[in-house]
Amino acid sequence: PYDLICLDIQMPLLDGHHALEEIREVEEELRVPSSKRVKVVMATAHTEKDHVLDAFRAQADAYLTKPVSKDKLLTFVHEWKLG
Repeated sequence: PYDLICLDIQMPLLDGHHALEEIREVEEELRVPSSKRVKVVMATAHTEKDHVLDAFRAQADAYLTKPVSKDKLLTFVHEWKLG
């Protein structure tokens, strides 16, 4: 299991939205409790509202726009007690 996954929305074979949906489906099939699910940060250059809403509908835990700020990412890591 992973503690944190950072996904880009635009990826060559599978976009980040679909990758996140598949991750959540696997967690559901394995009956992973919500408190134990991997934290997912979507990272992208897209700032359009639809992309942000789609990320959270797919159960992203956070959304960062590029260029990703190390401080912003670390804020989530500390908030989630991952590091």
